[in-house]
Amino acid sequence: MQLLALARAHLSYAVNTTPCVSRLTSDNRHWAQPRPRAPGAWYVGRALRRRRLHAGLACLAVVGLASCGGDPRQDENEPEGKFAVSADATFPSGQKLAKRSTLAITVRNDENRKTIPNVAVTVNGFDTRIKQQGVADPTRPVFVINGRPKSIGTFPETKEDGPAGGETAYVNTWALGPLGPGKRKTFKWNVTAVRPGPYKLTYRVAAGLNGKARAVSVVGDNPVTGEFTGRVSDEPPQSRIAEDGKTVIEGTR
Repeated sequence: MQLLALARAHLSYAVNTTPCVSRLTSDNRHWAQPRPRAPGAWYVGRALRRRRLHAGLACLAVVGLASCGGDPRQDENEPEGKFAVSADATFPSGQKLAKRSTLAITVRNDENRKTIPNVAVTVNGFDTRIKQQGVADPTRPVFVINGRPKSIGTFPETKEDGPAGGETAYVNTWALGPLGPGKRKTFKWNVTAVRPGPYKLTYRVAAGLNGKARAVSVVGDNPVTGEFTGRVSDEPPQSRIAEDGKTVIEGTR
């Protein structure tokens, strides 16, 4: 009975509120009322569809509220505060095309009692942006991170030769987990120069990935950063294969 009453109400509303339609005839212009629709499945179906729509919107609202309020914040478990750290970094100054080199950054926790939640390093400068117009992707590599063989199950695979287990969802950022007071962790990248010209590598140390835990210098509470600048020579290195047939030796005999 409620459904029939609802359908009649919708029919009455549709008939009483449907606007007139202007129609031009051969004689003159006049306003014509729309032709009445035969009763039947039209209005019942519309009433049912409207009820389903309302029910669907209600379900979406419930799901939206649950997703907004039910999931924990990404930084919920990250402690807030400053953590004193220091960093030592090395990178060879003489860079040549196709020459392998290692970027190493060692981070030390200088706190007496506090453990760094998740020590991380962000490196920028492996890529550069060109100014050429009309290219789909203006990013070009200056240094590529070399691959290292790895087996996943029984299938051979190659992964970037960066800090092992340090991959994150953030661009150019690697994290190696908690770091206790007085402890050190070293981040290493095995790279090859692939673009000649000037380069600039910069790095920044973090105490977490979500911004609440901050890494600062022992003196001055400043961000812990560093950079390497130089030029990649377009002269390829002299290299040869050792007698074992596998080892690559760079330089002259």
